[in-house]
Amino acid sequence: MAAALTTASHSRNGFHFSHSDSEEENIGYNQHQRQHNDNHHVFSLAGSVASEDFEGEKGFFSNAEKLKEREEKIDLVIKDQGEDGYLLAEARQPLWRKVSIPSSLINPYRIVIVLRLTILIFFFQYRISTPVHDAFALWLISVICEIWLALSWILDQLPKWFPITRETYLERLSIRFKEDLLAPIDVFVTTADPLKEPPITTANTVLSVLSVDYPAEKVSCYVSDDSASMLLFDTLSETAQFARIWVPFCNKYSIEPRAPEPYFSQKVDYLKDKVHPTFVKDRRAMKREYEEFKVRINVLVAKAQKKPEEGWVMQDGTPWPGNNTDDHPGMIQMCLGSAGALDKEGKELPRLVYISREKRPSYQHHRKAGAMNALARVSAVLSNAPFVLNLDCDQYINYSKAIREAMCFLMDPQHGKKVCYVQFPRRFDGIDCNDRYANHNTVFFDINMKGLDGIQGPVYVGTGCVFNRPALYGYKPPSEKKPKMSTHSWPSCCCCCSGDSHSAFDLEVMDEELEDFDEQGEPSFTSKKNFEKRFGQSPVFVASTLMEDGGLPKGTNARLLIKEAIHVISCGYEEKTEWGKEIGWLYGSVTEDILTGFNMHCRGWKSVYCMPKRAPFKGSAPINLSDRLHQVLKWALGSTEIFFSGYCPLWYGYSGKLKWLQRLAYTNAIVYPFTSIPLLVYCTIPAICLLTGKFIIPTLTTLASIWLMALFICMILTCILEIRWSGVSLEDWWRNEQFWVIGGVSAHLFAVFQGLLKVAGLNTNFTVREKSADDTALGQLYLFKWTTVLIPPTSLIILNMVGIVAGISDAINNGYDSWGPFFGKLFFSLWVIVHLYPFLKGLIGRQNRTPAIVVLWSILLAFVFSMIWVRIDVFLSKQTGPVLKQCGVEC
Repeated sequence: MAAALTTASHSRNGFHFSHSDSEEENIGYNQHQRQHNDNHHVFSLAGSVASEDFEGEKGFFSNAEKLKEREEKIDLVIKDQGEDGYLLAEARQPLWRKVSIPSSLINPYRIVIVLRLTILIFFFQYRISTPVHDAFALWLISVICEIWLALSWILDQLPKWFPITRETYLERLSIRFKEDLLAPIDVFVTTADPLKEPPITTANTVLSVLSVDYPAEKVSCYVSDDSASMLLFDTLSETAQFARIWVPFCNKYSIEPRAPEPYFSQKVDYLKDKVHPTFVKDRRAMKREYEEFKVRINVLVAKAQKKPEEGWVMQDGTPWPGNNTDDHPGMIQMCLGSAGALDKEGKELPRLVYISREKRPSYQHHRKAGAMNALARVSAVLSNAPFVLNLDCDQYINYSKAIREAMCFLMDPQHGKKVCYVQFPRRFDGIDCNDRYANHNTVFFDINMKGLDGIQGPVYVGTGCVFNRPALYGYKPPSEKKPKMSTHSWPSCCCCCSGDSHSAFDLEVMDEELEDFDEQGEPSFTSKKNFEKRFGQSPVFVASTLMEDGGLPKGTNARLLIKEAIHVISCGYEEKTEWGKEIGWLYGSVTEDILTGFNMHCRGWKSVYCMPKRAPFKGSAPINLSDRLHQVLKWALGSTEIFFSGYCPLWYGYSGKLKWLQRLAYTNAIVYPFTSIPLLVYCTIPAICLLTGKFIIPTLTTLASIWLMALFICMILTCILEIRWSGVSLEDWWRNEQFWVIGGVSAHLFAVFQGLLKVAGLNTNFTVREKSADDTALGQLYLFKWTTVLIPPTSLIILNMVGIVAGISDAINNGYDSWGPFFGKLFFSLWVIVHLYPFLKGLIGRQNRTPAIVVLWSILLAFVFSMIWVRIDVFLSKQTGPVLKQCGVEC
């Protein structure tokens, strides 16, 4: 463990800090741009061809001849410059392109949606105009539920109207931007409890970041420890040492993935396509090193299980500042990035920084959102990269070129400045092959997100997302017109920020402040006060917010930066500022991701959904039923909190910059938990119909039968066509439908009530989900943890099973004519049971180890309820007949 630890109370002499010369990088970038300008004559002709509209009487053939002549002239100019000319021509091509879904796939899908909407109108006209008088209450409740569910379907379906995919061109990125001209990036890794989030998992995530295929001097990894755990601190120290041999191994042999645990666990022929003669030897040696590394981490975990009475002590005898998790100073440790941070081959390693923000009992810390905002400020002071990658501690980089994929959008000269973030899909390891609880969320990531990408961009899902830093600071995207700039210069502390930098942003919040300069060209006290009110009282951080291309001011002192970094993670820094309100990750919901992305889109930003062929990031997911439902409960509660907040899409952000389909998507994202109420009622109605002998639909006429059949056919066609254009398998789609019902009648329902309790002033706390770190995670699939969330779906299963038994008994008792209505009721009841089948399977356990007591109780209950239904008069239909009177004659 490194002895150098910087806190608010003390600082070690062994602390070192190094930073890249951002001025030289910016100068190099400008030279690169001038080189392109010098060769602009090569492409101006091509640009005129692309932009010119061919009109006239000669028609298509005349236009084609003109185009051919101009192309020949371009080829002659390029050939004169030789190979460099071709490279420049390739560099001028777009870094990405939008690929629309073929019309042969998407147009039938749209037609069926419109047809289904039309049929729904006629269906509800029939339902409302033909009430069931002998079961009026059931009929009325069922119609209300059906209308609600139909509106929910519309909110979910319409945002899928314009789905698209995107292609990136990494070769063009490499040609246009050499390695030293790529933009720097800061990577945020957040942790909350190292005992529930295994340190070896965090270490693998960090190692995948440090070995990513990107210039080492451009990458800075910041790890947030919200529990101030010495275990994680020691783990990062060990990880930094292991990185010195792991990173060169990955770079030498182009290893994928670059997290050691999944790499050594993959069951593939690692000799395939490996022609280097020393690869086998190096791989075996590296695997031994990794096993020893895991042993060292496990030793640290074993020691952390029992905390000494006097608290933890570091190796140099100094008490650990974070012994009290809820009351400790801010801590920053540079694990990699100081002088001498080289790998075994003498090459530079990326920067690795341990951070634990200050915690005091009297302050609100806002969970993950507060930690992310602290990371944003620290990184702005220490490295200030223009882009930020956000990762959970269990979300490792599975594709080493993932950052380059994002840069194809963010560094695009035409559209990059308008992109607030690039969101990647989430993929998971360790899930059973049947994915019974829909952990992959394939429908959401492969259908819904593609649809949103065609509107204003995908929603932010909390991890695997690369941000444009100005979007985090509450700035608006660049306007079409270049804003008028002040002739005064910015103060010397912002010497890297020129007038050109400001022109890329619509800083309407700061327009007035920039005009308040004194005679020496320095900002006035009023200007500084307004900046402090917005960003906090840190002149270094305020200066960094105005640097479009990032980087640090020239001549900055490392010690002063560390002191300032400690200051910006103090508890009181955010007081009376706009942090968490309009700046950074927003507060007020446990799902800060939806809230933060929504606020950016309301300002006019656009986001991008990037789906490389290889999954860019992979992580862990809850395995057993109980953990999965609690995860869904957290998401639903966050949506409920947003609904009751001032950021609800129903009434927030009407500035004309949020597209209406995008608003529908966000509305669906925050109102879906309330669908649990009509869904629960609708799943109960079939059982009630079977038990009472009533039905919610009257005797069907020929026209009504047509509308009902047409509605079911459209539902099936919508499913088939959606699967066809998206590429999602039928099994994944069906698992999603099943878990929508399971989560709807359990977790979503509880989220609504907890949200109402929170509005009433009763807060609800969540614990961190335990995450497995090895292959034995699949053994937790059958682990059963009884919680109150499981009560509603269990009751529904029992109620519908009893209703089926009662319905069969009633049909047998009443004769042949009763079987027709019975099959109609049975269909809806079986619909409920089939959708809840994975839940039932989770209750029972292993297929070959069904407890005998469960089987016996099931048979006994079925027998008892059948006998009750047959023998008790209150359930039997009353039959009328002739009244027999005593005739007075002895018979």
